[in-house]
Amino acid sequence: MLGMTILQPVAALAIWTMVMWWWMYFTRLPAFGKIKLSPEEEARLTVAKLDELLPPSVQWKAHNYNHLHEAPTVFYAVAITLAIVGAGDGIAASLGWAYVALRVLHSLVQATINKVMVRFALFALSSLVLMALITLTAKAVF
Repeated sequence: MLGMTILQPVAALAIWTMVMWWWMYFTRLPAFGKIKLSPEEEARLTVAKLDELLPPSVQWKAHNYNHLHEAPTVFYAVAITLAIVGAGDGIAASLGWAYVALRVLHSLVQATINKVMVRFALFALSSLVLMALITLTAKAVF
């Protein structure tokens, strides 16, 4: 269908988000099992407390999973809008794939080595790509 190519990177980023979910739980559950908490302590757990109790390398995956529910939500909205108005092919689809690639790289950096400046560079680049997609969306709907 015309203008629907942009939905491929949408699906890819959704799949990647679930990959991060699995990675988070396969690392977090064993680490959580090593700490001893009473049921009352478990009921009062906060993110800050988890950051204290669990190794940073375990929490990096959880933090990235949360990040995949922030700026990418704007990507989903603009990509679906582009598909609806039939403007999701060509440069829009290429930008969509670039956005997904940058977000996957961001995830891999955060979940493994967590170098903040590398993460920031990838985030900034992905934000510029997202801004370009927003511009295309605005041109398509106004």
